[in-house]
Amino acid sequence: MSFYQNRNIPLRLSKFNRLSKEQRNKILSEMKSKQDFLVELISYCIMPNHFHYILKQLTNDGIKEFIRLTSNSYSHFYNIRHDRSGSVFGGRFKAVLIENDEQLLHVVRYIHLNPFSTYIIKDRNELERYQYSSFLEYIGRSTSNLCQKDIILNNFKARDKYKEFVLNHADYQRTIERIKHLSID
Repeated sequence: MSFYQNRNIPLRLSKFNRLSKEQRNKILSEMKSKQDFLVELISYCIMPNHFHYILKQLTNDGIKEFIRLTSNSYSHFYNIRHDRSGSVFGGRFKAVLIENDEQLLHVVRYIHLNPFSTYIIKDRNELERYQYSSFLEYIGRSTSNLCQKDIILNNFKARDKYKEFVLNHADYQRTIERIKHLSID
């Protein structure tokens, strides 16, 4: 995600991944210092069959380009690893414009709770160990710094208050997820 946030990518990701850790860090640092991004990553959660991103577009078609690059790159990697071909994710990506700060807070919480509400993990406390989510960054349990968290965390006195905001809604979100497919004929 960090690699493809940049507008001008100096080499293919497959070649980048073959470099030493020091070389990769140097390239990432140089790309980051140029501040020439397609998008800012606010929040993410990678699930077994889909993913969620909250992105702030910084250039025309920045979100579209970022999604194209990350999806194609991951599909290529996955297909080689599993000796298969074709798309990995079904359908076109869906984008929703977030209209205000309150909606943003709730959507970030929804994304961070997604592994729990969809039963990928059994207990809401396991969210603190789910490594494919920016929730760990938000609560200070990750050294990663992929996300621009201030827009969310500035609404809370401390990271613990954000964690409480998320976890206090977990059971409700799981219930909503369980019943959302029910309909009355």
